[in-house]
Amino acid sequence: MLLFLLVIVVVLAVLAGAHWYLWRRLVRDVTRPGGAARRAGTAAAFALPLLSVAALVSGRAGAPFWLEQTLAWPGYLWLALLLYLFLALLATEIVRPFLLRRRAGCAPVRASSAADGAEGGGDADPAPSATGSAGTTTAVRAAAAAPPQAPPGAGLARRMFVSRVLAGTAAAAATGTVAYGTYSVLKGPALKRVTVPLAKLPRAAHGLRIAVVSDIHLGPVLGRAHTQRIVDTINHAQPDLVAVVGDLVDGSVADLGPAAEPLARLRARYGSFFVTGNHEYFSGAEEWVDEVRELGLRPLRNERVEIAGGFDLAGVNDVAGANHGDGPDFARALGDRDPARAAVLLAHQPVLIDEAVRHGVDLQLSGHTHGGQMWPGNLLADLANPTLAGLERYGDTQLYVTRGAGAWGPPVRVGAPSDVTVVQLASLQA
Repeated sequence: MLLFLLVIVVVLAVLAGAHWYLWRRLVRDVTRPGGAARRAGTAAAFALPLLSVAALVSGRAGAPFWLEQTLAWPGYLWLALLLYLFLALLATEIVRPFLLRRRAGCAPVRASSAADGAEGGGDADPAPSATGSAGTTTAVRAAAAAPPQAPPGAGLARRMFVSRVLAGTAAAAATGTVAYGTYSVLKGPALKRVTVPLAKLPRAAHGLRIAVVSDIHLGPVLGRAHTQRIVDTINHAQPDLVAVVGDLVDGSVADLGPAAEPLARLRARYGSFFVTGNHEYFSGAEEWVDEVRELGLRPLRNERVEIAGGFDLAGVNDVAGANHGDGPDFARALGDRDPARAAVLLAHQPVLIDEAVRHGVDLQLSGHTHGGQMWPGNLLADLANPTLAGLERYGDTQLYVTRGAGAWGPPVRVGAPSDVTVVQLASLQA
């Protein structure tokens, strides 16, 4: 409990610091004290983080679903914009000192002398004293050597001009990044294809195609239209088998049941299968297992089935289920199987790969990582997972991790496009 509170305090401190920095660069440095723009920007610096926190906690707090939807879009998008505004403004700090440095320059200085006066026909003193002549010469030289004096307020005006240019550039870059990342999610996942050779796979199963989809994350932002896009992508690929490897939802069956209904239209020769992800356990896992079964998907809860053609398809519950007495059980799912048969395992989190290796699994199919979802989040996700995305080998076991078909929190992806992957199995005997 103490560690949890410490994490909360650190997160709040980071958010407060980031918003103060944004206020300083986007409000204080570019507006005049007491003006309407300064007051509006300061109010936004307080309101926007509160809106984001409300979007994050409204679901857990039992708020009505319509309120969750109302808060979700602006609250989550601000979190994404906050990240990229912060990074863009940090980048401008590199050039800010150079732009604020004034160029050294001199305005020409013209001094009057007796000769000037004579040449110009002016009333010059025909016989200046020696002392007066020397004093004039000294004054002229001093004036010429002195740096030009800036008019009052010129430094402040220059600083504000530079700050406005840098703030505008950072805001444009961040807004463009978030807009493209949002479009990347809303247009639906791309279809990827990868071939995986399995030494134990019989010739009869050569070429069998498994459509792997994970992290759909139906919720207050992504709804029924999102599900339909995914179903259309999968059916267009005409797979032999569909594997939904967790994190289907962020909410209850009562709120999101209609959004999941298009899953009933999935088409595959050997059927569609489902395993739980960690977010199912935040959303009522038992109810969702029953719901997906009603939609025609077969849940694999620490169990396996034999797929015609000669391999075992197994599924284990997510690690988060252990807190609910419903965690992964490899012995139950794989303990008494024929080790001569190829085994394909559905497991939401890649971290289960060590158990998969110990139980002789040939291929594990996972999601969970989102590929990092928003750069530079991939750097943290890569540290927390054995494989961030794609296909890798661990001993005699191969692990494929999809980036997922949706998004959690901000409906934004940057540097980690969503996908549905068709994994084509290849027999070495073919």
